Amino acid sequence: MTLSYSHAHQQGSGTTEVVAVLIAITDHTARVLTVDQGKLLPNGPLMPLHRSLQAGVRQWVEEQTRQPLGYLEQLYTFVDTSRRNSDGHALVYVSYLGLVQEAQVPELPSQAIWRDWYDYFPWENHLEGMPSIIMTSIVPELLVWADAAEDDVLQHRRRQRIRLCWGLSEGVIDAVTFTHNNTHSLLKDYPEISENYNDSSSEWVAEHLLLRYEMLYEAGLIPEAPSYQPSKLPDNWTQMIGTPMYYDHRRVIATAISRLRAKIEYRPLIFGLMPEVFTLLQLQQSIEALSGVRLHKQNFRRLLDSQNLVQPTGESSSAQRGRPAKLYRFRHDIELQSLLMDSKLPKRK
Repeated sequence: MTLSYSHAHQQGSGTTEVVAVLIAITDHTARVLTVDQGKLLPNGPLMPLHRSLQAGVRQWVEEQTRQPLGYLEQLYTFVDTSRRNSDGHALVYVSYLGLVQEAQVPELPSQAIWRDWYDYFPWENHLEGMPSIIMTSIVPELLVWADAAEDDVLQHRRRQRIRLCWGLSEGVIDAVTFTHNNTHSLLKDYPEISENYNDSSSEWVAEHLLLRYEMLYEAGLIPEAPSYQPSKLPDNWTQMIGTPMYYDHRRVIATAISRLRAKIEYRPLIFGLMPEVFTLLQLQQSIEALSGVRLHKQNFRRLLDSQNLVQPTGESSSAQRGRPAKLYRFRHDIELQSLLMDSKLPKRK
């Protein structure tokens, strides 16, 4: 089974498309704008009338979603060898990352849908702790793939990659292997494995999302992979592994999220996703939505104070319960792009 369908645009003579990953934070949820009922990102062919790649991106986004664009940066250029133009040439598409505030347009095109980005990558959401699917399903299947390698050296390398990409200790890997080989039971029956994972959870690196996606692709565990064989996986596997997309568009989203997660540690890109005024709790929850992990509240507040990132407005929010919270805005009178240089967001303790 493959999702590299060639139906989004009629086959033509062009060789280049542009693809946009537009990210917003709405109600403390990280969301991505999609078309074709969530199966594609806004995209379209680069045409002679476009004076630049960005001009092409902006035109297709406007036409397909009517979403106003703000911050925009180029990601990577992909070659889709499974798609050919009318002359037989492989299609190249240039991807872009855009940070926006979700627009409430009067007539949102029926094909345009904002989706929670964890719908596509459910294993990445650690806001309530480690998702159970990692230990009960994903890691065991990855270890089966590792053990299927042609020699001991490659088997060892694959197991090491699994440990590093998924933030696991050697003890957890051994426990999962023992459980799978001897009982074939779900790991939820073995709470000591989850405890061991929590002991090593500091090794989880949020910005390694793309590496984890690429590993699942290589192992044939996601529908986009050419080697995907659902008959060899649990019956409910497709529900656990996230919503698939056409072409390589889920890989493009993974690339964008990895880039954004890495950059928010040293550049104030969160500015492009926040309203003009906000509470410190809203700011923290927005960054948590992007990173997928909880932040240490006191350390987070100290970081804001030391970097002089925000300033109080002198007003407070109207809270239905409890004490109204102070409202803040970002300081636009200082060099925004250098504020977080050499700083790291404080992780949960």
